This record gives sequence, C-alpha cells and structure tokens, in this order.
Amino acid sequence: MKKTDIAMIILIASVSILVSYFIAKAVIGDVKEQTAKVKIAEKITAEVSDPDPQVFNSNAINPTVEVIIGDDSAQK
Repeated sequence: MKKTDIAMIILIASVSILVSYFIAKAVIGDVKEQTAKVKIAEKITAEVSDPDPQVFNSNAINPTVEVIIGDDSAQK
C-alpha cells in the first residue's frame, strides 16, 4: 500500500467514528440531562392493622371446610 492509501483509510475511519458518535448522541441523548422518577418505599413499621371486618367475619366462607355440591352419596 502507498502512504496515500493508508492516510485515506485513517481519514475515512476518523470521519466515520465522528459521524457515528454524533448520530448516537442525537438518538440516545445525553445521559447527564436525563432524569428518572423513582418510587419511594414506605417505611416498614412493627404496627399490625386489624383485618377488614367485611372479609374476615363470622359469616365468611371457610375455604378449609370440605364442600360437596350435588349428590353426596357418590363421594362416600
């Protein structure tokens, strides 16, 4: 290769790197200017609240009790 060929390859590579840098910066944006909203976790306490009386009451359905629907003679 001639010296001019090597210089041309270096020039083309340098221009390509600069162009790709500016295109990526335009597409992605500047990281320092970007902000993000983060949810703040609630403080954990030892306080326990009472369960909802509408769900946990004496008339509520107990899921641990076996329920048979229909003719129970087939189950025996």
